[in-house]
Amino acid sequence: MSDPSDDEVVLDVRDVTKHFPLTRGIVFRRTVGHVRAVDGVSFQLRRGETLGVVGESGCGKSTLGRLLMGLERPTGGSINLLGEEMAGLKPSQMRRMRRNIQIVLQDPYSSLDPRMTVGDIVGEPYDVHTEVLGRQDRRAAVQELLDVVGLNPDHINRYPHQFSGGQRQRIGIARALALRPKILVCDEPVSALDVSVQAQVVNLFERLQDELGLSYLFIAHDLSVVRHISDRVMVMYLGKAVEIGDQDQIYNRPTHPYTQALLSAVPVPDPRLRGRRDHIVLEGDVPSPANPPSGCRFRTRCWQAQDICAEEEPALVVRDGSPHPSACHFAAERDVVHAAPRPGEGSAR
Repeated sequence: MSDPSDDEVVLDVRDVTKHFPLTRGIVFRRTVGHVRAVDGVSFQLRRGETLGVVGESGCGKSTLGRLLMGLERPTGGSINLLGEEMAGLKPSQMRRMRRNIQIVLQDPYSSLDPRMTVGDIVGEPYDVHTEVLGRQDRRAAVQELLDVVGLNPDHINRYPHQFSGGQRQRIGIARALALRPKILVCDEPVSALDVSVQAQVVNLFERLQDELGLSYLFIAHDLSVVRHISDRVMVMYLGKAVEIGDQDQIYNRPTHPYTQALLSAVPVPDPRLRGRRDHIVLEGDVPSPANPPSGCRFRTRCWQAQDICAEEEPALVVRDGSPHPSACHFAAERDVVHAAPRPGEGSAR
């Protein structure tokens, strides 16, 4: 985990939403509803901080990352990057802003063009942002980036198929660092890698954060990885942020029933601790984001649900019994027994 150097806010997201239209018809297409992929999410990211984003598949994590990158335009809300509002920017202005925020994608096998050499892949940002670096300096800059992420600079003319999965992800990280961004959106960057390689890549992220002062939005579904790298954690469910707090609060004192259920599903390899685990089994399926439940969206699967949960949507605020913001009318702390750390997690700073 990092130690944020100050309280400077580099990213301020306020009530951002993204609704995708549902249409019918081939010739006369008409909108019949909307998929509420992201529906009113707010958070701040500080310089040198890592905010982990966790939740089930389809909860809106990756859509949120695409909104921050400007790859999707928000339906509503505000995204303020380094003091500048991103909504309504012209393409040329958006391109300039993207120098400050870059993305590391999930699959290192499909995110790299197999027809391009490593030098061309890592140096491509310089082709888009020609003002950053002269062409005569690009080869040396690319070799320096490869060295920074732990790859041999002499392999600049090799192709992606000549590298392992972990090495390919390092190439993706080098490409993301080319423009010296302030923020990296990491969209499940280690989920496609072996466990031992995951530890190496996570340690690389931490070293780069120390050396370059980067801020991370770290999207993942692996709670162990998020716990290792994050300063704060935001839990999402069906397009909503349901709980946010520092790492200790979320993992040791969760207050939202959904967070408690997620943590109870983490395997505990130590037989002596298994008897202390109160495993929570969620009933039913995740509701459709095109037709979410009234009130609290988690109420259809929650064992604490009462009438008020269907009538009133709980705000993400600090409540009695909750030391950090939680979107639950009946938020209360719950002790959690954790799984053992992953290999390599002992090297946390």
